Order: sequence, then C-alpha cells, then structure tokens
Amino acid sequence: MNENNSNREGSLEAPTRHPIDWQSDTFYDRAALDAELERVFDICHGCRRCVSLCQAFPTLFDLVDESDTMEVDGVDKADYQKVVDECYLCDLCYMTKCPYVPPHPWEVDFPHLMLRAKAVKHRDGGLSLRDRFLTSTDVTGKLAGIPVITETVNAVNRNGLARKALQSVLGIHEDANLPPFARPDLRQRLAKSPPREDGEAVSTERTTGKVAIFATCYGEYQMPELVEDLVAILDHNRLPVTVVQDTRCCGMPKLEMGDFSSVNAFKERNIPRLLELVDAGYDLTAPVPSCVLMFKQELRLMYPDDADVQRVAAHMFDPFQYLLLRHDEGLLNTDFRTALGKVAYHVACHLRVQNIGLKTRDLLSMAPDTEFEVIERCAGHDGTYGVRRESHENSMKIGRPVFRKVGEAEPAHYASDCPIACKHIEHGCRQQDADVGESEHPLKLLRLAYGI
Repeated sequence: MNENNSNREGSLEAPTRHPIDWQSDTFYDRAALDAELERVFDICHGCRRCVSLCQAFPTLFDLVDESDTMEVDGVDKADYQKVVDECYLCDLCYMTKCPYVPPHPWEVDFPHLMLRAKAVKHRDGGLSLRDRFLTSTDVTGKLAGIPVITETVNAVNRNGLARKALQSVLGIHEDANLPPFARPDLRQRLAKSPPREDGEAVSTERTTGKVAIFATCYGEYQMPELVEDLVAILDHNRLPVTVVQDTRCCGMPKLEMGDFSSVNAFKERNIPRLLELVDAGYDLTAPVPSCVLMFKQELRLMYPDDADVQRVAAHMFDPFQYLLLRHDEGLLNTDFRTALGKVAYHVACHLRVQNIGLKTRDLLSMAPDTEFEVIERCAGHDGTYGVRRESHENSMKIGRPVFRKVGEAEPAHYASDCPIACKHIEHGCRQQDADVGESEHPLKLLRLAYGI
C-alpha cells in the first residue's frame, strides 16, 4: 500500500473533469497506461467504497485478494484488462461514490481511465466482430429497416433455436432481451405526419422556445414512438419543433469501446448539422440520456478547444429539464388531465451523470394523484454489456435490486428515461415473475398525463 495509507479525507469541492487527451501519443502508451492503472487500482483497493456498483470493482478486488502479496503489485498486469472489460462507463463511481476525484490531488477518474484502456485495446485490434457489429447502431438500424429483413431479424430474435445459434456464432447471449426493429421506422412515420414548426417561439433567458430533436438510433429504428411522443408534447406546449435530418449515431456506443476514430467521424457529420439549427434559433434535445450526455459532456471533453462543439453542448437539454426551464418562466402547459397513480421510476445512470436533479419525477409529479417510488441504482444493461454472452449474467445480477424494487412497489406504471433500461427492467421483472406489465418511457407517461 502506498498513498492510500495516508489521509483519506475526500475533497468536498464539486467534481471536475479533465479533457480527454485522446489525440496524443502518450494516451496510447502501454507502459504509461499500466502505471496509471496500478496507481488508481491501488487507491481503489484501499477504499473499496464502490464494490456494490458494478462487476469491475469485485473483479479488481478478487484479483488483489487472490494474488501472492494480496496487494495490487501482486496482480499480473495482463489481468488488468479483466477489470477494464467489466466497466461500461456508467460514471456512477465518479459521480456518487469516489472521494478522490479531481480536484482531490489523487485525481482519480476511474471511468475515463477505463476509457483510455479500452482505446488502447481498440488500437491494438482487440475488438471482436460482435462488438463492432453491436456498436454500429445506425448501420444495423438502416439494414434492419429494409422490410423483408425487419421481419426476418425480429423473427430470429424471438426464436429460441435461432438465439442459441446467435450465441454460439456471434456471442450474443441467448436470454438477453433484444428489442425488435420498428416498421415503419421514424422517417417513414414523419413523412406521413411531419412535426409542426408554426408554434409560438417565446424565448427566455435559458431557452429559445424552438426545439430540434436529435432522434437517436433507438428512436429512429427501434422505438420511434419516443420521438413521436416528444413531438406531441412539445406541440401541445405550442413550441415549434423539427427533427434533425441526415445525422449519424451520437457516438456513445463506439466511445464505450474506445473507438475514438468512429466517434470523430460521427462528430464531423453531426456537429455542423446541429450547429446550423442552433444558429437558426433552435435548442436541442434527444429522448435518450446517453445521447444527450454525449453532446453535453463527452464531446466537450474530447474537443475542449472546438467552439462549435462547445456551442452545441450549451444548447443540448434533457427533455424534462427543458420543459421545467419553460415552467420556471410560466410557459409550460400544466393542464394535466390524467392521474398516473403510483410510478416506479428508475433514474438512468447517464441522466444522473448530467447532474440536473430528478427533473422527470418533478414534472410528472404535477399530474393529479401521482406518487413516485424513485430507484437510483444501475439497472445493469448499459449498452452492449447486457447482451454479450460473457457479461449478460452479471448484467442481470446488477439489475436484480432494481427488478425487485419495481415488483415490490406494485406500481400502476414503471419507467426509466433510458429506453434500453426500460426493456431490460421489464425482462428482469418477468424472470422474477413480477406481475407489473410492460415498461413505459416517461415521455409516454407525460403524454398520458396531458391526455393527448
């Protein structure tokens, strides 16, 4: 043990994040990376506060406890990757547990150190075909959107024998929930019923009163009702609305694999289109917290000197955050007509990281006769982690407390801002024989509360 034998008082200042130095050669230097992993792992070993968050920390502590020295120096550096592979960059250790994050002099940023290690693995060709496939969300979405292919893919995902083959060939766990692809997809739906852009653009100090929606891959191809619900809600509030055209994936799935080159390509495509809308007076939002976080935080840290990236980030909002900002100025329609009853509400990890508070709960609580059971714990799906053969069981284990709390609440509705977590929780509840029906996204609940 080294520095973690000294004073363990954590910093009481707000956490700060350093830019991600992904374009430098030293970022990819294996010896420098291993030295930093050993330093941070030693601090984590001496603290162990994060043991219950995910599988990364139990994996690390087991490696230490089973080593000859029972210290980090006894762990084979080749085994460091076992810890890295269990991290899915939820950021909760950084935001909710670790007392040593910057500006503490030890400057522990566990998630971004794991990101660096993932980037080195990617550079060295360590990604499997499965991982490249699963994280190419807009490509697979467009392919699966072809009519005959849509039905075929959805049929395969529902067939037990086909899923066993998929597990054997591609490494996608046979029991993992794979949401179906929608037909028609979002663009086909919008062509028939385009959003209205003739509302009342009443600007405030923080909002312009015009909204452009970044649809997200999930909203485009698998759950287009997310965007339809958001459009209906904004229109009900008489806000001019448009859906951003000709974009690519936000980049979060590729970032979680350390594929910075793909993230850069997506940024080069998306930022100019989003900036055009910002220049035209639009604020930006997206119905998936991870995509909002990508533009609000990760791209900002990747491109700290890019004024366009910073400007887009300043105009990107979580949908419920945006609506409550309008409410603060007396501009939100609060004519809620439908009681929601008891709502079991899972707070998505990438929403918590935005550090904006429980805006979804606060807004939906305005509906009559509505109460909340708030669940602030990771549901365990986390991008591709929940569907991979080697991590699915851990994913279900991590989510088990959430599944149990939803079942015990006996809610009228249960929801998560992350649509993938929604379906994962639904899957987990069914495995535990909890009679809670189908999950619902909070945007659907808000639309229900409005009666629209």
